[in-house]
Amino acid sequence: MEYTQLGRTGLSVSRLVLGTMNFGPETSEQDSFAIMDRAHEHGINFFDTADIYGRVLGEGVTEQIIGRWFSSGGGRRDRTVLATKVYGTMGEWPNTSRLSALHIRRACEQSLRRLQTDHLDLYQMHHVDRATPWDEVWEAFDVLRQQGKVLYFGSSNFAGWHLAQAQEAARSRHFLGLVSEQSLYNLMARWIELEVLPAAREYGIGVIPWSPLHGGALGGVLRKQRENGARRGGSGHAADALAQHRDTIEAYEKLCAEIGEDPAHVGLAWLLAQDGVTGPITGPRTMEHLDGSLRALDITLDAEVLARMDELFPPPAPNGAHPAPEAYAW
Repeated sequence: MEYTQLGRTGLSVSRLVLGTMNFGPETSEQDSFAIMDRAHEHGINFFDTADIYGRVLGEGVTEQIIGRWFSSGGGRRDRTVLATKVYGTMGEWPNTSRLSALHIRRACEQSLRRLQTDHLDLYQMHHVDRATPWDEVWEAFDVLRQQGKVLYFGSSNFAGWHLAQAQEAARSRHFLGLVSEQSLYNLMARWIELEVLPAAREYGIGVIPWSPLHGGALGGVLRKQRENGARRGGSGHAADALAQHRDTIEAYEKLCAEIGEDPAHVGLAWLLAQDGVTGPITGPRTMEHLDGSLRALDITLDAEVLARMDELFPPPAPNGAHPAPEAYAW
């Protein structure tokens, strides 16, 4: 396993992040336990979850599964850099969502209880809260850190401007601020390169891409259809992407075949090659998905292949005159 530091911190994390969103709804508890054990065997120490995962309002099903895995002993908690999130709706009553100081305090306590741990290594805002002032957010987080309940704080789905707002507000409080940003980022969704990625690099915020294969569209969807019929890759984000970009996806799969690599592994390897990326989130439903993702760490994409991928999936640039973050300039 390869490791890197999370943003500007001294925290060492694996370059592949274990996403747990499927634990419960798609993957049984027993299989989830086995996947987490295998992740540790591979050296993956960075696990990502959220209080809303599990598809049952207010229950935190996925966090509960992870908590029971921790409670089974064997040093599992000590070997894990644990990240969860706050913001999503956890009940029908007021103040059961977003980033008020009240909800942050309650949500943190509930996540700690479900996860059966005394602290969170990384607590992430699942979305920006435009109704809550940054002074309130950072004060609430500061209290959690002073209490020893949270070590680091991160964001998710923030714009570049949100990162700047958050960091400058934290700076005014002499607070470390954000150390990570979790963004939608893959070959088919590159708009964070315009402002989010440059802002994150400037502030020393590690970027953690979610949906690295664009819902499966970059995971060899056409090959799977040929091998297994239309049922595979025929729904959801992959189906939408395929309907709009079939020729591009077909060309991408041919390029991957030329270099002798699986499209899913190439998609992860491309993200690992991007400046400022800590590591993409892999969300395995099965052990085979997890084991296969490790291949991405061994793939080196040369300049020619990277250039061909840019031709297939052009980086965003409003006028092309300047690289991001000056892409709007003339």
